[in-house]
Amino acid sequence: MTPSARRRSTVHDVARVAGVSRGTVSRVLNGGYVSDAAREAIEDAIRAVGYVPNTAARNLVRQRTQAVAFIVHEPHAVFLEDPNIGAIMLGTNQALSEADYQMVCLVVDSVRDTERVARYLNGGFVDGAVIVSARAQDPITTAVARLRLPVAYVGHPPDVDAAWVGVDNRGAARDVTTRLLQTGRTRVGMIAAALDRDSGTDRLAGFTDALGDRFDSDLVEEVPLYSYADGAGAMARLLARAPDLDGVFAASDAVAAGALWALREAGRRVPEDVGIVGFDNSSWATRTSPQLSTVDQPAEGLGAAAAASVLAQLQGDESGPDGIILDTPVVWRDSA
Repeated sequence: MTPSARRRSTVHDVARVAGVSRGTVSRVLNGGYVSDAAREAIEDAIRAVGYVPNTAARNLVRQRTQAVAFIVHEPHAVFLEDPNIGAIMLGTNQALSEADYQMVCLVVDSVRDTERVARYLNGGFVDGAVIVSARAQDPITTAVARLRLPVAYVGHPPDVDAAWVGVDNRGAARDVTTRLLQTGRTRVGMIAAALDRDSGTDRLAGFTDALGDRFDSDLVEEVPLYSYADGAGAMARLLARAPDLDGVFAASDAVAAGALWALREAGRRVPEDVGIVGFDNSSWATRTSPQLSTVDQPAEGLGAAAAASVLAQLQGDESGPDGIILDTPVVWRDSA
């Protein structure tokens, strides 16, 4: 003989033990008004029978999953290495948690991942999505638009008519490069990362603005990712091509940290020989020696604002796509 599965307690069990109607129990569970005595009796009965609300059944009736996807379009290594993504995720989760929503994290690292995530979204497993690092002509963006899913982007992908939260990448890059030039640097290059998305192209545009007539395309080294390894490799190539380089704007702090390593390997002193600045004010900026001058990007604030936008859409806000720009002050340290 095998023991039978334990029967799940129901609202009827709670009502029977509490001595009230099923409707009174439902009002308590849904935040409605009942007398203090009835509420106390129901809460005691819930503990006594071990009742756990069937969230799946309730959500089926409401046609809601009470979950929001957090979609990151980055390789797994960058997802783990980049503290900005982690901070954006924490900000998103905090805002969703306060609204009693679950966050479902989905990492897109390949074409196969793209197809898998698109199928998942199509299956109706989430009510909305926060999307980080979307690219131009991104299949996930296309899938979200086709499903009419409430969404907010961290960053502003081109030709996307949806809510987004971001920073003025172009203006901030111009400001930090201008500050670098004011230290007397005359041969300033850039390690330009992620030019397949808006943040990368805008940071390169800001660097170009700051240099004006002094801009030299031969002093720009392009890399695919905001990663330490890409920064190290790009810095070595820049030095080989322009040994008289005396200043560098790296498109992220992780890239700048890799560049610092390459400069040290080449026997260049920072900031005496080469001044370097980054972007993000992430934990990379304070791990390096010397610490990085950089742009302060409010990563947790970006995630929280994106989540708030999705939640507003789920509550019926039909005001249309909006763009929210957060401040990005320059933080000056010893690297320049």
